Amino acid sequence: MSEILILVHSVHGNTLKLAREIARGVESVDGAAARLRGVAPITSALDPKPVEWPDDGPALAENRDLAECDGLILGSPTRFGNMASALKFFLDGTGSEWFSGTLAGKPAGVFTSTSSLHGGQESTLLSMMIPLLHHGMLIVGLPYTEKALGQTAAGGTPYGASHWSGPDSDRTADSHEIALARALGRRVASLAVKL
Repeated sequence: MSEILILVHSVHGNTLKLAREIARGVESVDGAAARLRGVAPITSALDPKPVEWPDDGPALAENRDLAECDGLILGSPTRFGNMASALKFFLDGTGSEWFSGTLAGKPAGVFTSTSSLHGGQESTLLSMMIPLLHHGMLIVGLPYTEKALGQTAAGGTPYGASHWSGPDSDRTADSHEIALARALGRRVASLAVKL
């Protein structure tokens, strides 16, 4: 069984909802299973009160999850066109996995959610790809053969799945965003099974 690690940071729950749709895509592939994990929230120097991980959220990731996976899909809300610091902090702690080649040759994908329509979805996805490339992972995107990519009016890019949550972060994912999230899960899982 090929296990795909879906590693997510979520603040308002939208990125986590997208992660669950990606997991459905992974689980639709024969011989593949999804392992959903979160990264620990971190505090800001400007707002030092502790940030709580939701009780209904997935278990927090450990570095051993990286060694045990056959593929990886990273998800983060956008932060000024970049991944959130919590995800970056987790990735910064993977030096030993980089040195030993733990992730080299495994397929990987990325996804995001943002509250502003032009809030840096694609640059956030690209920012998450950089450490994956340094780890030697095989980046999987979404080709335009996915019909929803040409029909979406909110989220979804060739770089990975995305969701526009609206200015109050209360817009649910539409059918195109869901289709693309599931397609990303299927694509990474299918490649992991083949490899």
